[in-house]
Amino acid sequence: MSNKLSERPLKHCFYWKFVANPPVLKVAINVPLSRLFDYLPPADGRCPPPGTRVRVPFGKQRLVGLVVAHAADSELPRNRIRRVLEVLDDAPLLGEVDLWLVRFTSDYYHHPVGEVAAAAIPALLRQGRPRNPVLRHVAGTDAARHFDIDALAKKAPRQAELLEVLLDAGGNGVDVETLAEQIPTWRRSFRALAGKALVTEFVMRADDPEPPTRGEATAGPELNGDQQAALDEIRSTTGFHASILDGVTGSGKTEVYLHLISETIASGRQVLVLVPEIGLTPQLVTRLRKRLGIEPALLHSGLSDLERLRSWRQARNGDARLVVGTRSAVFTPLQDAGLFIVDEEHDHSFKQQEGLRYSARDLAIARAKHLDIPIVLGSATPTLEMLHHCEAGNYSHLRLPSRAGAAKPPKLRIVDLGRTASSEGLSELLAEAISEHLAGSGQVLIFLNRRGFAPTLICSGCGHVAECSRCDSRMTVHAKDRRLRCHHCGSARPLDEHCGECGEAMRPLGEGTQRLEDALVRRYPDSRVMRIDSDSTQRKGSMDEALQRATRGEADILVGTQMLSKGHHFPHLTLVGIVNADQGLFGTDFRSDERLAQSIIQVAGRAGRESRVGEVIIQTAFPAHPFWPRLIEGGYERVAQDALEERRSASWPPFSRLALLRSAATRRSDAHAFLDVAAGVVAGLARGRLRVLGPVDAPMARRAGRYRAQLLLQSTDRRALHEVLRELRPMLEADPAARKVRWSIDVDPVELF
Repeated sequence: MSNKLSERPLKHCFYWKFVANPPVLKVAINVPLSRLFDYLPPADGRCPPPGTRVRVPFGKQRLVGLVVAHAADSELPRNRIRRVLEVLDDAPLLGEVDLWLVRFTSDYYHHPVGEVAAAAIPALLRQGRPRNPVLRHVAGTDAARHFDIDALAKKAPRQAELLEVLLDAGGNGVDVETLAEQIPTWRRSFRALAGKALVTEFVMRADDPEPPTRGEATAGPELNGDQQAALDEIRSTTGFHASILDGVTGSGKTEVYLHLISETIASGRQVLVLVPEIGLTPQLVTRLRKRLGIEPALLHSGLSDLERLRSWRQARNGDARLVVGTRSAVFTPLQDAGLFIVDEEHDHSFKQQEGLRYSARDLAIARAKHLDIPIVLGSATPTLEMLHHCEAGNYSHLRLPSRAGAAKPPKLRIVDLGRTASSEGLSELLAEAISEHLAGSGQVLIFLNRRGFAPTLICSGCGHVAECSRCDSRMTVHAKDRRLRCHHCGSARPLDEHCGECGEAMRPLGEGTQRLEDALVRRYPDSRVMRIDSDSTQRKGSMDEALQRATRGEADILVGTQMLSKGHHFPHLTLVGIVNADQGLFGTDFRSDERLAQSIIQVAGRAGRESRVGEVIIQTAFPAHPFWPRLIEGGYERVAQDALEERRSASWPPFSRLALLRSAATRRSDAHAFLDVAAGVVAGLARGRLRVLGPVDAPMARRAGRYRAQLLLQSTDRRALHEVLRELRPMLEADPAARKVRWSIDVDPVELF
């Protein structure tokens, strides 16, 4: 077996029986080992080319792997190399460019190549299912079309419901996976209807539908001078070029995207658009569909496995000219890529925080460079890393400093909570402003990035706080279902009425979005209040539904978390109230100022996007903090400039590179022992080129019953950091201490503390 990931592929054979010495197949298998595994072609004579899935023996298991390369020889003698059991594809799933991305991701993030390959293909294909799977369908029979459904509904309403759904679907009926989502208990009704010969079950191959015909595109508004200048600048380049489209909220970045997308598709090439959250997808897709007259292929976690596979196939075979997706869509194979767009590039959702810890934004840049195509990264609050690239001349910095049309920037006002009376999180000044805007038919958004009713349940007698038994964290009060929930591990228990220490009554302390919602309903009884957070939008499609209602003005007051701050357009919104702006003011992370400014600017940008001037009220207990005049007087640009200078002097990113080693174990000593081993190995490899900080407990030392520790590696020499990590990972995989912990390497981490 070999751990080399860069084997040069031989000219692949199709039948090894005609070759004197058949090649060795380098196979990536979804296991946590940083190596490819060697196999011989199967006994049937087929020789699968790179990019093809195979089923292989692995220990006592039979696993699905991906052929990454061919090699002439192996470190093992041929009589010890096992054969592939089955070739699963008639043609490669991934092409040469796609395999390059798998290898690059594995090399850069120092993650097992088999797990990277698994992340690059849809779940059904990882399971060994056919590229066009066979699905079981249920349909109504000819007899059902003449059956009296109304009479059936009186005796067996569930049977009638199922029969009506099947008849509405036509002759091909409904596949069982979709049916299970619509009617979870359909099988019992099906058996009863089958006994009456009213329904039937059969199998169908899940072929892709014919590509939708292009509809009529709708003309958009005329570009203003700044938009036209940005568009002309991007058009003037050929090949790879990265452009940061730095536009204030409401400046019309999407209009620039639309022109670029339309031109790229007209040239016969494909476009990939990445967005950070599922919640942004419906509004964006509606706009793309209307303006371009085409149906984008969607790739995000809100789809079923079958829907994701269908979109993936359409992108791969070129039927989908426009692909819109969240983080994992960066791996989607494209037949002829012509343009990448990363919207809201600053959003931390682009960084995967579990397993393969990759940045979709950074991979999109690397992939665009490899393909030699342009990439546009848009944001009203670009990350300091992107701004530093612009300063260095690596990327173009295109500015849209003004809102499009007649819209004016909102007015920001600070409210000192130390001087103003407040109740349930709302200061009197904010409450008065809400009344004024409602009276003027304006819509109001109250922003608090903390869901639940209250963040703390405290004893009124001894001060005891309800804590999670599995984490070093407090339980959050969820009053409507009278439960305490941990937002870190998900554990829950009934609400404590009395203190377990002294017996006194327990009371909620602080505000969450649920408590704010209740307070606003009581204070403004004639207004429609809508809460939008991850608790209120758990049902599939509920987020899209809530955003549509908010956009149509069917809610007077919106209450929500950061879900509401990301790119949404609410035409009637005139006031934004930021309830607890101090959450990030004293953060220990070196990115605290940047993130706080991004959060405030993004949510403030929802106000006054049409003809009326918006107002933003920021409640703070620390109005004298120097952050506020920087933000209010100089905007995000001033905050970013000051933060860059601070990082330059302290050699924090983007002026250095970081990697974070994390470990977690049921015993604290095991978590630290593993990182002690890692620190010793690094010291021997680094030869003074790296700064090593730790090991130390993670800020939340215990989470979900495991103790967590971390080791930070820092270097101003990116090559030196990667050289050390390249040698470190296989050494740690082989160390006995690794068997007692869960561990990971996070390159370019966005969360340190």
